[in-house]
Amino acid sequence: MTVNIHPTAIIEDGAEVHESAQVGPYSIVGANVVLGANVVLHSHVVIAGRTSIGEGTVVFPFASIGHQPQDLKFDGEKSELIIGKNNKIREHVTINPGTSGGGLVTRIGDNCLLMMSAHVAHDCVIGNNVILVNNATLGGHVEVDDFAIIGGLSAVHQFVRIGRNAMIGGMSGVENDVIPFGLVMGDRARLSGLNLVGLKRHGFAREDISGLQAAFRMLFADEGTFAERLARTQSSFSDNKTAMEVIAFITEDSSRAICQPK
Repeated sequence: MTVNIHPTAIIEDGAEVHESAQVGPYSIVGANVVLGANVVLHSHVVIAGRTSIGEGTVVFPFASIGHQPQDLKFDGEKSELIIGKNNKIREHVTINPGTSGGGLVTRIGDNCLLMMSAHVAHDCVIGNNVILVNNATLGGHVEVDDFAIIGGLSAVHQFVRIGRNAMIGGMSGVENDVIPFGLVMGDRARLSGLNLVGLKRHGFAREDISGLQAAFRMLFADEGTFAERLARTQSSFSDNKTAMEVIAFITEDSSRAICQPK
């Protein structure tokens, strides 16, 4: 194992480091950390707390992973940070473990890209193939589903949910939930349409996209109340899986409203 650990790195007693993992110069691995197969820590990386990092994940210089949450209510409880496989965690990224108010765990799935200076706060749950662009910030308890993209310099309010394949435009402030496949942007982000580029890029069938567009127009039309339009859309597009995914997202319990068009 020592073949892959630079002489200047510090591996605290109790840490579990797979024999194929690599730990670069001046990096520090805490006593309760688990590094899986082929994990790579470049120089000056600090991994602390009860943190596990899955196979093939690469962490770049000056990332700070697993340190105490930035939550004044945190009182040293035994919480975790679980990071999946084949993620790329770039320079200056910070990721915090969970708290007692959120299940004591922060989770990041597989194949995610967290670009420079992105922040993932306590108790967040991030799916697979998610991208956080430079300086994107997630407040506590945020949920981000698969293939979502959070634009650069954006901030997502605590407890917000971001549906799968959603796109958050750069420099947006997201205070409310974002529907699956939605595109939002703005200082206080509003729904601007559907993430059509993402839908096509990920191979959604043309008929599914067309049905989703029609459902979107009905759901966010001007006439009637939102509850009436929601019921009408649910009835009219019950055979369109993508449209029904949006309906299910909206009707699921949440502490936040959803982003809507202006």
